[in-house]
Amino acid sequence: MQLIDLTRTLDPADRDRLPEELRALAGVVAPEVTYAHPAGDGRQEFARAMGCRIEDLPDGEGWGSETLADFSSHLGTHVDAPLHYGSTCEGRPARTITDIALDELWCEAIVLDLRDRCRPNTAIPVAALRAAVEDTGAEVPPGGAVLLRTGQEGFGPGDPEFFRYPGMSREGTLFLADLGAKVLGSDAAGWDLPFGVMAHAFRESGDNAVLWDGHRAGREREVFIVQQLTNLAALPSARFKVAFFPLKLARASAAPARVVAFV
Repeated sequence: MQLIDLTRTLDPADRDRLPEELRALAGVVAPEVTYAHPAGDGRQEFARAMGCRIEDLPDGEGWGSETLADFSSHLGTHVDAPLHYGSTCEGRPARTITDIALDELWCEAIVLDLRDRCRPNTAIPVAALRAAVEDTGAEVPPGGAVLLRTGQEGFGPGDPEFFRYPGMSREGTLFLADLGAKVLGSDAAGWDLPFGVMAHAFRESGDNAVLWDGHRAGREREVFIVQQLTNLAALPSARFKVAFFPLKLARASAAPARVVAFV
């Protein structure tokens, strides 16, 4: 059994790599982190907690600790619960992240290689999804996961291409759900088209159906969307399992997750 980490590292340095016009999105890329080193600020923290002086500490050191701020529930590699798409799902109150059982997030998976079938800032066609499924030589596992490899995992937040990714439409999302998928993952920064692309399409057409239609499809068919996956190149196309285990964050619409494939 080989364990393959599909999780993007949360590095606060990525916040500084963002283009200036995208700094407002820093909270979904990485948290702010204040580091306390055992030989630095960790000494003061430890001494205060123990009611002693720094001079009293064994080896003159305290503990290592970190304080996180500007930490979105949709940070980095994360799992979306149905509440993220709206207040109802399939006609019932939408579930939160802690309403989802662990066995729903531990499942068989397939990888769809879409690198030659999609373009940045453009919706991935259903025909491309169908052809990629056929290429795997396997069916979508009932209640399982479909992971979209678009080539975006090659870019980091400091690359302009990181925010110019292929997106999913309502039709594409429902197509995968109708095949039996419950978890829908992507190596892109987002599931839908980039925000600017959707906003432009709305200004041009006046049709609000273009706004976030990939996510909103999750109101019609309950799915769990996972974004910012990485290392999909290390996976076979089928016949493996993945654990998508999010932080247990009460009443939340999402939570960062450690996503690991078992091959």
